[in-house]
Amino acid sequence: MTSGNSKHNPYRSARYFISAHHLHQLPGDRGYEVAFAGRSNAGKSSAINTLTDQKSLARTSKTPGRTQQIVIFDIDAERRIADLPGYGYAKVPEKLKAHWREVMQDYFRRRRSLRGVVLVMDIRHIMRPFDEQMLAWCEASRVPCHVLLTKSDKLKRGPALAALHQVRKALPANATAQIWSSKDRTGLEELIDRLNRWYELTPTG
Repeated sequence: MTSGNSKHNPYRSARYFISAHHLHQLPGDRGYEVAFAGRSNAGKSSAINTLTDQKSLARTSKTPGRTQQIVIFDIDAERRIADLPGYGYAKVPEKLKAHWREVMQDYFRRRRSLRGVVLVMDIRHIMRPFDEQMLAWCEASRVPCHVLLTKSDKLKRGPALAALHQVRKALPANATAQIWSSKDRTGLEELIDRLNRWYELTPTG
């Protein structure tokens, strides 16, 4: 596990654009969109902030599950990050959960500009039902998924690598995984490389 400190990070330009409660409120379905998803308290907001080198672009909270909308961050005129609602510990009404379940299903089925999903997963609590649901949606929609095993700084190298191996064995064919830490920026360059391919910012291969 090595810390990433990439010399060129195109995601530093990310800026808040809009928060959407329904799909029709999202920006036009064109260009390149990558979604970040994760259970509440998995470290999704911290991962976005680390990627973009901004302390508070995505709001972090001690109350998990505060992201109740799809939050869009513009990278440039053609590229966006979509921060999807988090689930898990969040104490939200069942009616709201049902609403977001329907919205998410439609999002994966209909969003043509979606080029990939970054699934944020606490390395100490892997492959929970929400994670499996997100992977299933990605597989059904043929959208590639990249798993970030966050908070790796809380484990020693051996257990962290064992968790990575366990997750990789359980992933569908269109999914990959890596170790990540927002605290010490472990895995930053690997994530940037993955996103660059999805956004077509560098040649594939």
